Amino acid sequence: MSGHLVFGQQGEDLAASYLAGKGLALIDRNVRTPYGEIDLILLDGDVVVFTEVKARSTRSYGGPWAAVGREKRRRISRAAQAFLIKKGWQDRAARFDVVAIVMEDSKPSLDHLVDAFDLVMD
Repeated sequence: MSGHLVFGQQGEDLAASYLAGKGLALIDRNVRTPYGEIDLILLDGDVVVFTEVKARSTRSYGGPWAAVGREKRRRISRAAQAFLIKKGWQDRAARFDVVAIVMEDSKPSLDHLVDAFDLVMD
């Protein structure tokens, strides 16, 4: 596995552990759909939480938040819809969270934005 994939996997592991500590239940990881991949899918009570994890080694270039632009949000929205349809969960409440991790000096800093964006439908 290449270095950036290992780094990304470490970020997802940190995010999954953090969210589990907040009481969310992990139901799937790295879900691939025809529209893109969803990093983590969790349940927060009855709410399906689609979580994008962005890990960076530095805050340069806008940090991890800058990588979740409109096109990325659109792909995640479409992938989430495909997942809900496949599961027969179209009537369930859902939200989109983003976990941003910066691993400077081997010390991770984690920010969790709950309900980070709305469904993008264009």
